[in-house]
Amino acid sequence: MTDTFTPPGTAAQAQDGTKDARLRELRAFLTARRARVRPEDVGLPAGGRRRTPGLRREEVAVLAGVGPSWYQWLEQGRDISVSPQVLDAVAGVLRLSSAERRHLYRLAGLNPPALEVAPADLHMSEGLERLIDHWLPYPAHIMDTYWNLVMANEAATEVLGMHPGLPYNCLIAFFTDPAYRSRAVTWARVAPVVVAQFRALCAERPGDPGFAYVIEEARRASAEFDELWSRGDVCPSGQMRKELHHPRGGRLHMEATTLQIPARPDLVIVLHMPVPGTGTEAALERVLAGRGTEAGPGGAGRGRVGGPLPGARDGAGAGAGAPVGSVCSAP
Repeated sequence: MTDTFTPPGTAAQAQDGTKDARLRELRAFLTARRARVRPEDVGLPAGGRRRTPGLRREEVAVLAGVGPSWYQWLEQGRDISVSPQVLDAVAGVLRLSSAERRHLYRLAGLNPPALEVAPADLHMSEGLERLIDHWLPYPAHIMDTYWNLVMANEAATEVLGMHPGLPYNCLIAFFTDPAYRSRAVTWARVAPVVVAQFRALCAERPGDPGFAYVIEEARRASAEFDELWSRGDVCPSGQMRKELHHPRGGRLHMEATTLQIPARPDLVIVLHMPVPGTGTEAALERVLAGRGTEAGPGGAGRGRVGGPLPGARDGAGAGAGAPVGSVCSAP
C-alpha cells in the first residue's frame, strides 16, 4: 500500500475557499432579495428617485432593528458574527419564504430552521395519493412527521395489517400490535433499526412536543421499545429488508424504501418491493386477487386507509401538534 502525501495547509485552504464561496453567494443573495422588495411593501413611502430598485440598505437595517454598518457588512459578505434572531429579522424585512430563510441561514454559517410547507406545494398531495394507488400490488403508505399513518394502499392494509382498530402511530403499533408481530419473521432484527431511525428524526427537531408525546407513549406501552430507546442508537432512514409470513401468501421477502420529498417535509413515503427470486411478487398478486382487487402496477384497486393528505383538497398545511389520526403497523 502506497502512502499519499497531502501538502501542508491543503485542507485549511479548501475550507477557506468554501467559506469564501459561501460569503460571495450570501452577498449576491441578499442584494437580489433586497432589490425585489418595494418600499410600499414594507410600509415606506413609494416616492423619491432611486438609483437601484427595491429597498436601500439603510432601510433594511432600520426595519430589521440592526445598525446600518452591520447590515452593510453582512450584505458585503464580510466574516462577522450573526445570530438567528437577527437573521430572522432580516428575513422578515426581505419577505423571504421558508426555503429562502433556510438558504440565508446556511449562507451565514448557521444551522437552518425546519422547512415549512409552502402553499404552492400543497398540490403535491393528490399526486402522492395516486403514486401509492398505482404501486399495487405492492404495499405503500404515507406517514406524517411523527409516523402517524396518513394514507395506505390496499396491499398495505392486507399485507402489513394497516386497518382501523390498531394504535394510531406506526412506531407504537410496530411494538404493540400482536397481529403484525406474529407475521413479522424478522421483527427482532428490524426493531433496533426502527428505533434508531426514529431517534434520528427526533434529533432534527429538538424540543418538538409531538415527538416527545410519541416517545412517552411508546415507552409506556412497550418495555422492548424502552430498552432499545435507552441504547441511544441513531441511524438514517433508507432501505431495509423484512420478511413476513402471510396467512394466504406464505413467506414474503420485501425491501422497504423510505422516501422524503424536500418540498413536503411533513410527509414520508414508504414503498415496498419484492426481493427478486423469492416468489414474493407472485405471492402478493395472489393475496390481492383473493380480495377481489385488480392487481398489477397501475391497477385500479383503491382500498385506501385514512383521509385526504394534508393540503390535498382543503388547502390546509401539515399539522404540527401532537400525533393524531389513523393507524399503521410498521414503518
